[in-house]
Amino acid sequence: MAVDAGIRDRGADRVFTIFNYLILAIFLIVVAYPLIYVVSASLSDPRAVISGKMWLWPVDITTAGYEAVFKNHKVLVGFRNSLFYTVVGTFVSVVLTLLAAYPLSRRDLAGRNVIMMLFAFTMIFSGGLIPTYLTVRALGLLNTPMAMILPTALSVYNVIITRTFFQTTIPDEMLEAAQLDGASDFRFMRDMVIPLSAPIIAVNALFYAVGQWNSFFNALIYLTNQSLFPLQLILREILIQNQADVSAMGDISKIIQRQQLQDLLKYSLIVVASVPVLVIYPFVQKHFVRGVMIGSLKG
Repeated sequence: MAVDAGIRDRGADRVFTIFNYLILAIFLIVVAYPLIYVVSASLSDPRAVISGKMWLWPVDITTAGYEAVFKNHKVLVGFRNSLFYTVVGTFVSVVLTLLAAYPLSRRDLAGRNVIMMLFAFTMIFSGGLIPTYLTVRALGLLNTPMAMILPTALSVYNVIITRTFFQTTIPDEMLEAAQLDGASDFRFMRDMVIPLSAPIIAVNALFYAVGQWNSFFNALIYLTNQSLFPLQLILREILIQNQADVSAMGDISKIIQRQQLQDLLKYSLIVVASVPVLVIYPFVQKHFVRGVMIGSLKG
């Protein structure tokens, strides 16, 4: 009987493993196919894409879409601006998050529950778009790079995750030992807390960097100087401009040609805007899962 039970258990495990692999394969196809399709469409003849001849791999490879993108000087300016906003904005956001989360993780902080409640309150209620715009204008941030960095510099969600990480990772005994050695709070945070917080710093950096790179709404509201536009806003203007140009043409053949270029340009712009984030992710992947799992524990 024990042998039969063992055989049944192994059979059930085998079925369970096969089922898991099937589910994972389906998820892989669902996630990977759109990515491969967009890259292939950006390199294919637009007529093959429109006619349905291209369904996975590139057909009649052409780089006309990328050439059209990078011939536009505004795209290079947008790249430069987005890179600046992402690097500086991520640095500012991570520093502010650490400075907010660490004190809130300390049990000896007076009124920390009240302060945390005030932080959480902003996740449910906000002043709205118009009061925020008036505040940004009153601070003199309109048409300045800081308009893309300061209004969204701190995420309360990231503060909560980081605070929980500190509570579950930094033991009180370590703080007591440092205080006995005469270390101040700032020195303890600099020399002990931050070196031990690489996973959560990587998580925050990835969250903030992706959000900053994809941000266009703040630029749409706070910026009118095109030399300060981020890449996302530049790409939006290029697509809108191409649609306007198509509607203004009278020659049918030119309209079709322009429409084909517009479709090719659309896929090329998606790839151009997505590559930097895809390049960054592998460098923080090893810290990402650990930081999120630890930071999501209830503290």
